[in-house]
Amino acid sequence: MTSAPDLTVVHVPVSDPRVRPLLRELGEEYSRRYGKDAHEELARYPDEEFTAPYGGVLLLLLEAGEPVAGGAFRRYDAGTAELKRIWTHSAHRRRGLARRVVAELEREAAARGYRRVYLTTGPRQPEARGLYLATGYTPLFDPDADPETIGPLPFEKHLPRAHPATASTGKAATL
Repeated sequence: MTSAPDLTVVHVPVSDPRVRPLLRELGEEYSRRYGKDAHEELARYPDEEFTAPYGGVLLLLLEAGEPVAGGAFRRYDAGTAELKRIWTHSAHRRRGLARRVVAELEREAAARGYRRVYLTTGPRQPEARGLYLATGYTPLFDPDADPETIGPLPFEKHLPRAHPATASTGKAATL
């Protein structure tokens, strides 16, 4: 039996070339599910909102130096980070990588002093809905309603207070 390769977490700007597969695949996925204008969702927020000076982060999980998953958050308000762009490379799905991305984003948000995480996912993304329910997020909508009648599905999760020793250094870490 072989062990899984190590995954390295890196914080990167949106302009990093390793982010291109994330943005490309998200755009393709959104377009398949929601139509040709879905690329607008990826352009809705300026890239700098996903940088530390603006209260955000974009991170990738690298395996053998290649991006296999990623995600970001931006400042929603003074105490809340908003998760965006959660992605797993199409060749690496069903490995629990999205859970690892969400957990890493939560750790980073708590280390930066956020007390709550907020996010929305589209009504045609049952995998994402399942991920957030399975990772302890509270739906801010009627989960028994037809998702198509709701629009974007909002979720929240309250974060534990981070200990100063767990604050991010901004350097790569191996999981």
